[in-house]
Amino acid sequence: MFKRRNSRSGSRLAMATGGALALALVLSGCASGNPLDEPTDAADGDASTIVVGSQAYYSNEIVAEIYAQALENAGFTVERQFNVGQRDAYMPELESGAIDLFPEYTGNLLEFYDDAVEATSPENVYAALQDALPEQLTALNYSEASDQDTYTVTQEFAAEHNLTTIADLTNVPEQVTIGAAPEFEQRPYGPAGAKDVYGVDLAFSATGDTTLEALLAGEVQVADIYTASPAFQTEDIVALEDPENLILASNVVPIASTDVAPEIADVINAVSAQLTEDGLVAMGVQSTEEQMSPADIASQWLTEKGLI
Repeated sequence: MFKRRNSRSGSRLAMATGGALALALVLSGCASGNPLDEPTDAADGDASTIVVGSQAYYSNEIVAEIYAQALENAGFTVERQFNVGQRDAYMPELESGAIDLFPEYTGNLLEFYDDAVEATSPENVYAALQDALPEQLTALNYSEASDQDTYTVTQEFAAEHNLTTIADLTNVPEQVTIGAAPEFEQRPYGPAGAKDVYGVDLAFSATGDTTLEALLAGEVQVADIYTASPAFQTEDIVALEDPENLILASNVVPIASTDVAPEIADVINAVSAQLTEDGLVAMGVQSTEEQMSPADIASQWLTEKGLI
């Protein structure tokens, strides 16, 4: 029975309950049937409002809108608190229970709680995040989709030098320069990390907001382009594979208040199971190039996936 509750207060369920449910759903894979179509007590009106938040970033808002519409389709009442700001602004709201559900990114959120992160692979980062979260928050199933750093080259440069992985950059005869935001140079997965893990010698250029333009103009040969960027669909670029997990994984992960996580897990985990990297990029194109609203993008995606 989904209990009526105040989203800003109320007793907390044991952390283990939400964690065990999330783990069971990960192991079970794709279950038969559509959990979003199953009747819930929320559909009978015996439910309080679920507050869904988002960052002030179009890609994050789209995912938050997907969560919101999926919950509404399952019978929950949803309040949207979008464009909250950055992590320092919204995490206290999540921890206090003022916001019940938020789309986050595994690696970046783990760094928020643990500045000495050692895990880098998707599975290890997710496990470490579950341990790092305060007891009032639960990480539901993470998705394939991510928004993380990459070592990206043009398709022409990749074909010319037969590049598939970051390690293949060692085969380029001339000096290779990577362009990125200034802080990238000091990150563990920056040029020094590439040297340690893959033996690649890279020069660095602080290209900042013009990183993509610098790559396309040939001013740099490699660029740090986030995986959810629409440019992966609109431009002839390709992210080099990272088999040694040099780069910190940052998969899209729903962070929920522990006291509501069990009631919404089936609905939200079904979304995570369908949310792919290509799908997130395509939705970014719909937002930035086609000027579709987050609500329309979310509705179309949920319908196409058979989730509403």
